[in-house]
Amino acid sequence: MSELSISVTIANRQYPLKVTAEEEVNIRKAVQVINDNIKEYEASYGMKDKQDYLAMCALQYVTESLKDEDSSNEGDEKLNQKIDSLDKLIAGVLEKN
Repeated sequence: MSELSISVTIANRQYPLKVTAEEEVNIRKAVQVINDNIKEYEASYGMKDKQDYLAMCALQYVTESLKDEDSSNEGDEKLNQKIDSLDKLIAGVLEKN
């Protein structure tokens, strides 16, 4: 796959990147989300340093990611329990036959 050279701006800083065409759409969406969150933080907190806003964005995203990971693990655990139950039912039926 060929790579594209793109430039994105996050918190008024330019970052050159090499990405595939498939990655470009998601990267541009991610940049937009980050910049939108920075604007919200600026309106709410009035700090001067963009680094503070970037740190707050990072904290928010990692916290959400960990929460999603926990939910996913919980869902996997429930699914495994259901599979175990079905496995026991099937084994019981096979033993009777």
